[in-house]
Order: sequence, then structure tokens, then C-alpha cells
Amino acid sequence: MKRRMKQKSKNAISIIGGADGPTSIFIAGHSKKQPLKIRIKNSIYRYKRKKVEKTIVANPHSLSETVQYAKDKYELTETAPADREYIEQIKCLKESLILQYEPELLGEMKDIPVPDFSNEASVKEYLGKIKIRNEMIAEMPDSIIPMDFHLYKIRIDDDFLEMEIDYTWNIFGMSYSGNKAVMKKFKKISRDLYSYYGVTEEDIKNKTKRYSSLVTNLSS
Repeated sequence: MKRRMKQKSKNAISIIGGADGPTSIFIAGHSKKQPLKIRIKNSIYRYKRKKVEKTIVANPHSLSETVQYAKDKYELTETAPADREYIEQIKCLKESLILQYEPELLGEMKDIPVPDFSNEASVKEYLGKIKIRNEMIAEMPDSIIPMDFHLYKIRIDDDFLEMEIDYTWNIFGMSYSGNKAVMKKFKKISRDLYSYYGVTEEDIKNKTKRYSSLVTNLSS
């Protein structure tokens, strides 16, 4: 899946996105060593999140209903399984699911220690192991991790919002890029679709991943 990560310092904001997990923002700490700009951003985000949480009510829809809603409202189209984007996305999702649910299949490669980033040899060794693990996963039969993956797109001019869904694992995620004006439009669409997908009473009560994804999307 497409992934983005920004980390400015040990305790800074990290942004991670992809179909194996909707875009999330993590704020790790309140160190006084953080730049004032980061501390202000952290405070604003925490305030927004608390405010959003008070507005969340149970009004869930299924993945199929959400896809149909997006087709009717935003002219959502499905990407063919033979397309490069689809192949790349499903490959990354397979890797993510195996690492999460079937890591024992990878033997000693399931846990690859983080390298010393100040040591070039350490980094090269790490990247080499990651490559080997990826190749191992690619060679595993799809039956190990059954998936019902679909990749959809919403187009604005020459830019796309991609919606990644797996019906077997109940995965719902979105990623997009473009200029400032297009990003603003995609952000609005993303919030609308997350809101339509919604949450159940159980999601709210147990603060599930589905609940957290909705709150994060509406807060960012």
C-alpha cells in the first residue's frame, strides 16, 4: 500500500497511511525540547480530536454500501487487477497481513532489528533482509492469506484519490495527492466517505480501529 511517514524528531508527529491501515497521526510525547511549532501542532490536534470524539454517533454502513455511495456521488471506478497500481497495492497488503497474522511463516525473518542509521553497513544489511523477506512473502501462495481486495479511484482532472478495500479483512483506506486545491477537495471527499462508512455502538464503546480511523480522519 502507499505509505507516507514524516518524523521530525524523536517525539514529533508521524503520519502513516495505506490500505492496511487508514492514515493515522501519532503524537508521541510532550518534550520541552520540541520546537514551539510542533508543540502548537500537537495541542491543536489533541483539541480537534477531543472535539471530534464528542460528535461521533453510531450510524454504520457496510463496505459494499460505502462503495455504492461513492459510485453514485463521486463516480468511483474500479481498477483492474492487471493494472500496476493494483498489483503493487495487493502485494503490500499481503505482506502486511502475513506480518500481522502469520509471522511464524517467516521464521527468523519475522523480526528484523532496526539498523543503526548512522552506520551505512548496518542500513544496507537491514535493507537486504527486508528485500529477502519481501521475496519470501511474494512466493507464498495466496491461500495462506485469503483476500478479496479491490482498488477504486475517484478522479479530479489528472489526479486520483485511491480507495483500498478488502472485504475479507474489513479493510477500508484512502490515499491521495495533488496540488493544494485538489488535496483540499480529496480531503473533503475522504472525510465524507469515512463518515458514511461510520461506526457501530460497539466501535464507540471499545474504541476500535474503525472508530480510531474515523476520528483521526475527521481530526486531521
